[in-house]
Amino acid sequence: MNFAPNKSILTLLLSAIGLIALPHVYNIPISIFSFFYLLLSWRFIGVWKPGWLPNKLLVFLLMLLGIGLLYSQHQGLFGRDAGTRLFLIALGLKLMEIKGERDLYLVTYLAFIVAASQFLYEQSLLMGGYSLLVCCLLLATLVGINSRQPRPFAAMKTAGVLILQALPIAIALFILFPRIEAPRWMLFEDKTQARSGLSDSMEPGSISELSMSDELAFRVQFAGKLPSPAQRYWRGPVLTHTDGKLWTQTETRTFQPFMDKPKFSGTPYQYTLLMEPQNKNWVFALDMPAVFSAPLNQNSNYQLVSSANPNKRAEYKITSYPSYNTGFITRTEYKETTQLPAPPSAKIKQLVMQLHGFDNSPQQFISQLLNHFRREDFHYTLTPPRMEDNPIETFLFETRYGFCSHYATAFVYLMRVAHIPARIVTGYQGGDYNKVGNFLEIRQYTAHAWAEVWLENKGWVRVDPTAAIAAERIERGVNVAELMPGGLISFASTDENAQAAFSWLKQAGQLWRNVDYNWQRWVINYDNKNQAKFLSSLGIADMKTMVYWMIGAISLITAVLSTLLLRQKAKTNDQVLRVYQRFCKKLAKQGLSKGLSEGANDFAQRAKTQLPEQAYAIAEITDSFVNLRYSRMPTADDLKQFSKQVRSFKVRKHALKTATQTG
Repeated sequence: MNFAPNKSILTLLLSAIGLIALPHVYNIPISIFSFFYLLLSWRFIGVWKPGWLPNKLLVFLLMLLGIGLLYSQHQGLFGRDAGTRLFLIALGLKLMEIKGERDLYLVTYLAFIVAASQFLYEQSLLMGGYSLLVCCLLLATLVGINSRQPRPFAAMKTAGVLILQALPIAIALFILFPRIEAPRWMLFEDKTQARSGLSDSMEPGSISELSMSDELAFRVQFAGKLPSPAQRYWRGPVLTHTDGKLWTQTETRTFQPFMDKPKFSGTPYQYTLLMEPQNKNWVFALDMPAVFSAPLNQNSNYQLVSSANPNKRAEYKITSYPSYNTGFITRTEYKETTQLPAPPSAKIKQLVMQLHGFDNSPQQFISQLLNHFRREDFHYTLTPPRMEDNPIETFLFETRYGFCSHYATAFVYLMRVAHIPARIVTGYQGGDYNKVGNFLEIRQYTAHAWAEVWLENKGWVRVDPTAAIAAERIERGVNVAELMPGGLISFASTDENAQAAFSWLKQAGQLWRNVDYNWQRWVINYDNKNQAKFLSSLGIADMKTMVYWMIGAISLITAVLSTLLLRQKAKTNDQVLRVYQRFCKKLAKQGLSKGLSEGANDFAQRAKTQLPEQAYAIAEITDSFVNLRYSRMPTADDLKQFSKQVRSFKVRKHALKTATQTG
């Protein structure tokens, strides 16, 4: 086929494709990403150097290379990663085979699919705006392909108008169209996806790796006042078994009837918790959760777990009490929480004896041990020295530099040596308060470990040894920018000038995070349950009513848009007609008047016969008039060009006189 696509439109299409694939640099292997951009760059060169494009044999070899790359990065036949890589390779190869207008359409539709695949990886507001922009460029490409005189900027303007016109209907469908979710067994989950977060096991110092990550874990919005920073403990996995170095969970049982149920007192806190996607089904509730509903359940360690898909962002309403009494301890719990990997060493026994762990009450021993941490030369740091062998003894008697996990493991171990039931609780502590949106952001750098000790008539009681060493860590939270390898330097800046200089930046960040929070809650998390809840507040309680509302909303929007568009077209057509009438007046002054029933083409034919020297100009003006009046919606540039044609048209009197005499 001898098809030469417009260079401007082809450049616009290739630019849009380059922008579409760019965010996938974080999602696909660099080999596949580089191969795609090699093909795209080659096709860009081919816009000006068509002879440099590959022949059929070379395209076939490139296809084999692409298949080889896909096989080398094999992720199965189905799933997000496998599908995205396949579509990206197919799109790159198809760029080498643009031979006709049909190929342009196919490439554009493939690019739309690649653009949509971005939302399988990230659903932020920024990504939504970015994808809308590149889709506008793709739509402009389609407009340019179907335009008589394709101009990129005019095509982009038309595409933008089309998107704005479609937006009201898209919003109505988003709100009212029934949201049907596939069952979990139909979902293709990518097991290779890595997410940072807490583990179901812990070694001394392991949590410090998370404390350098600002990745969001979850967000919380309270119905009333916020709990104080010292009460913001978000409960996660409970670790009871140890081999002396590694602490792990024992088999968690569902909340069983023979266990004493917690008794709550004090002020309850009601809040909405928005969990980010994660690998585990853990939900980090404020310690201690009391009221919750499906799909949440509570295991025997009072940790909340969800039966929903953890890879999906989820929202839960929970009520917690900071004051509670868990009651008696079962034999199984006592055995699990006094377990030791081996008899303690003489140095450990001597320390416990020195602190009166064997002859005083548990409360007194706890107080003595915390005072020991305060009095002795213990330090809090994110970068403690390595402790490969006997980490607890090394920490207690040699290094004395550690993170929260060092203090929690050492504390629990010493409690067990004194025959006091104790265990480690991991989770998060604190949270960054967003004043604009009135919610807390809990990030990975707030990961924390503390201890629980069982006391008579009190049940499981939280004891945080870190508070004895670095009370600022609990009261103010961690600021990783202020933690130096030597230890805990500061948790709040004392430079007032620096605080004032960057306060506006902090406020802007909080404003943006508030916008993102509401985007995630009300748009991304708008599933079938949230839709039912929202529509029921409007009185829409069944499917039949929902369909009626949807049809009514779309009909109303269509009627309003149609009225506006038809009125605009009539107004525009009047402008076209007025310009054409000026053309007719120029001819009428010379005796060439258009009949009332005479069509534009018939009048043009008669005028060309009378004015053969200006036949081309007459035909050009008439064609423009017919096209703008009856074929398509004219743009401002079209009207400007048409007016220019009419202004430049002048009848030569001698030519008309000569033509009349000859006739």
